[in-house]
Amino acid sequence: MSDFTTLILMRHGEVDVRYHKIFGGTIDMDLSPRGVGQAQDLGEYLRLTKLDMLFCSPMKRARQTAAPLTMMEQPEPTIIDDLREIDFGEWTGKTWMRVRDEYQINVFTWLDELMAGRVKDAENSERFFGRMRASLDQILADAKGKTIGVVCHGGVVRGLLSLLLDIPVSHFGKIDIEYASLTKVEVHDHKHEATLMNFTPWRDL
Repeated sequence: MSDFTTLILMRHGEVDVRYHKIFGGTIDMDLSPRGVGQAQDLGEYLRLTKLDMLFCSPMKRARQTAAPLTMMEQPEPTIIDDLREIDFGEWTGKTWMRVRDEYQINVFTWLDELMAGRVKDAENSERFFGRMRASLDQILADAKGKTIGVVCHGGVVRGLLSLLLDIPVSHFGKIDIEYASLTKVEVHDHKHEATLMNFTPWRDL
């Protein structure tokens, strides 16, 4: 057994095209046909990686992405409610351009608005990172030496990486997390290090 934990953070596959370029957040959408294929490619890529545990967001797009993993003899996923996507409040369901025009903000700095608590009914930084820490505590409990898969969302992957690697929230926009991508982090006693970032088996293999 190794003396560190390997976390494999996976974003769900592509969602239906009508949800592209909107603030989807808490909308419980399905994968698109392309997203289903991406999830299958992700599962195939991990076929030879034995996961000791698998955790998953309760949202459909994450559970549908995890399904091919379990068909390849990986563990049944443990659902963690706190792994759900960021709640965008009154922005939910609106396009990026509509938010830009309606609220007079730069859509590329939306996270600053959200984390500062300036979006009505949305999560602020304290609430979001509170549940990210709770998720990590559950995932890493009794995890030393194990390989753990986590299927969740782009915002959640960024949040977990922020905590694991001490990345400031202001740098979130510099972290690209694509559909059906995986990011690996080794969790040691005295340091955490990313060994693979935003790898997309459906495109890169």
